[in-house]
Amino acid sequence: MDTLKVECVKIHMQPTENSHYSAQGNDKHSTKSINYTELVQQSRDAFNSGKTRSLKWRIKQLEQILCMFSETGSEAAAALASDLHRCKFETFALEIDYTVQEIKYMLMNIKEWSATEKPKKSIAYLFDEVEIRKDPYGVVLVMGAWNYPIQLNILPMMGAIAAGNCVIVKPSEIATATAKYLYETIPKYLDTECCRVVMGGISETTELLKQRFDYIFYTGSSTIGKIVRKAANEFLTPVTLELGGKSPVYIDNTVDMTMAAKRILWGKCINVGQTCIAPDYVLCTPEVQKKFIDEAKKILKEWYSDNPRENSDLARIITDKHYQRLVNYLDDKSKIAVGGEVNPAEKFISPTILVNVKPTDSIMQDEIFGPILPIINVNNAYEAINFINGREKPLALYVFTLDKGTMSLILNNTSSGSVLVNDVILHAAVESLPFGGVGNSGMGAYHGKYTFDTFTHKKGCLIRNYNKLAELLAKSRFPPYNDTNLKLLRQLTTRRRSLFIVKYIPYILMFGLGVLATFGFKAVMKEYNYTEDQL
Repeated sequence: MDTLKVECVKIHMQPTENSHYSAQGNDKHSTKSINYTELVQQSRDAFNSGKTRSLKWRIKQLEQILCMFSETGSEAAAALASDLHRCKFETFALEIDYTVQEIKYMLMNIKEWSATEKPKKSIAYLFDEVEIRKDPYGVVLVMGAWNYPIQLNILPMMGAIAAGNCVIVKPSEIATATAKYLYETIPKYLDTECCRVVMGGISETTELLKQRFDYIFYTGSSTIGKIVRKAANEFLTPVTLELGGKSPVYIDNTVDMTMAAKRILWGKCINVGQTCIAPDYVLCTPEVQKKFIDEAKKILKEWYSDNPRENSDLARIITDKHYQRLVNYLDDKSKIAVGGEVNPAEKFISPTILVNVKPTDSIMQDEIFGPILPIINVNNAYEAINFINGREKPLALYVFTLDKGTMSLILNNTSSGSVLVNDVILHAAVESLPFGGVGNSGMGAYHGKYTFDTFTHKKGCLIRNYNKLAELLAKSRFPPYNDTNLKLLRQLTTRRRSLFIVKYIPYILMFGLGVLATFGFKAVMKEYNYTEDQL
């Protein structure tokens, strides 16, 4: 918080009656049923009051969330440690600090982002005002995921607020402790009329999705994403779906294998692979595979020792259900080249690399979302491209090569949400890049300015006046119609490349009229033998 002078205001209030907590069916914080129709209407009434349109109000909410992290960061870290056994470094580097920096970036740019734009205009509208105004949608529903439950709830929520919307946040009930932290903490810092937290499981989410929202932002699986999209279609509600998929890694023999292996394994091991853009599988030749595995063994031992279960830097799988799904991928022990240690009591799975994997194996059918990395052998980049294009479009594509021709070949002939060359994960931290999927991996994008734009309707405005000269030029549009008027109308509406001088034509015309008036005035004076003294 050292670069921003923020005055924290703690509201000191418990969650409102319209907040609700029910994690995994354990409804011990509230037994009162929510009237979701009333909840949404209250939010809509707050939006219609005009409160959220004030730039001062938006900035204050952004500053308040910075205060929240400054004062309760340790509580957030404890919640994440409880849910995911995540270490302090990953919690702050990947969640809290990342979110704080994104909010600071919003504060640095919100005035510019929210300002009315003045786009270029054609000669037909020289005397008119052409504007793009930034309107909030209204009442926004944000549904966050459990794997990064701070970042994936707070960041879109603050983007919606920055754009001037009212927000209802629904954290995932799977990350129980973090959901409880958000439920209890957010109302103490943000305006509870405009920023609400609702909790619950599948039944509560189903009821919530029956309501009419003005925008829905969902982060999670493709399966649930389809349900959200179907519910949104009932009211033609626009949506952003941040989903996932199997993000491939292609490695060729030109790379520095030590550096490449470190980067790939880091992306696979953070949050023990429970990351939507984690490397999901590797495509490489058998020769490259051997080099990669040799390096991986040394790197993993250096990072986590011979007993990774005792290492506090490795997180744990979120639930027994997710753990069992991942363990089932390890049934064939002959395919385990590295790792393979498991412990059901702790929901622990060590970083594991699988070989001799077939495209038809179960591990290649769905996003892994765990610390298991299968390798598929291909002979060259062309085979890798065919393999990638034969599956659903991934959220991220990772290419490890020093050959520019190979890089261009893959980038030009594949489709994915994003691409990162010679590293993994880091593209999500570049504030000037959009982050989002395509096809089965999602729709829409956010991060940086794209977060603000996601929750903003760009309203085109043409503001005309009663300028006589403009009306003279445009009178060709009125009846009675004739070929001369049609020809003039075509001249006025023809699309042309913008010329620098076009911007100044109105001023040039006014200057010209002024010059003509001056010469006409002098001619009159001369005609009647007037002098300036006589006038």
